[in-house]
Amino acid sequence: MYVFNDVMDIEEDKNHPKKRLRPLASGKVSKSTARFLIATFSLFPLFVAYVQNQRLFIVLLIYFILNIAYSIKLKHITIVDIFVIAIGFVLRLFAGASVIDNKLSMWIIIMTFLLALFLAVAKRRDDIILASQGKATRKNIDGYNLEFVNAVMVFMSGVIVVAYILYTVSEDVINRFHTRYLYLTTFFVILGIMRYMQITFVEQNSGNPTKLVLKDGFLQITIVLWLISFLSVVKVL
Repeated sequence: MYVFNDVMDIEEDKNHPKKRLRPLASGKVSKSTARFLIATFSLFPLFVAYVQNQRLFIVLLIYFILNIAYSIKLKHITIVDIFVIAIGFVLRLFAGASVIDNKLSMWIIIMTFLLALFLAVAKRRDDIILASQGKATRKNIDGYNLEFVNAVMVFMSGVIVVAYILYTVSEDVINRFHTRYLYLTTFFVILGIMRYMQITFVEQNSGNPTKLVLKDGFLQITIVLWLISFLSVVKVL
């Protein structure tokens, strides 16, 4: 699906300061090779899933159809585009759960969707910044502006924090971990979100969430401290 999306975006990516270095946009990989990869990495997994795990097959089929629709049309529809991205991450959860035959909790679904939506909005903000510099690379940014995106990010950050707090104080979670002090870990969740917003609003750098986490020491330390606090609360308090 990533290859398919790059094929569809090849002309726009050529004008992007970073994406122009991608294999297709730079010309290092031909469209015919890309089409071969799309067919191979789409049909083979679907076939294996159909034979081995019907639930996985259904989830993958929905994921493929949704992403094809996204690459062709939905990514050009404001707001719908970021929702599709977030739903894609939730579908990945269901794919994993179907393989290990595990039932997902409502909390992991909610938190994954909200966080993915937050990061998708942040990426759109990066596109708006590039457009303001005369480097417009996406048609759908016409429906966004900085004021709107900033407001949505602030709104989503609040929703994420509230959802996490509700998770930590819910009776089923308290009973599962045998502690009522899980809410203390909220401190690091707020710290991490504030740092990400600082990178986005102050440093004007929100194009690639993965690279940000891998390169930003502040975020890395916050994530580690959150994990330590989570495990400490569960095992000690």
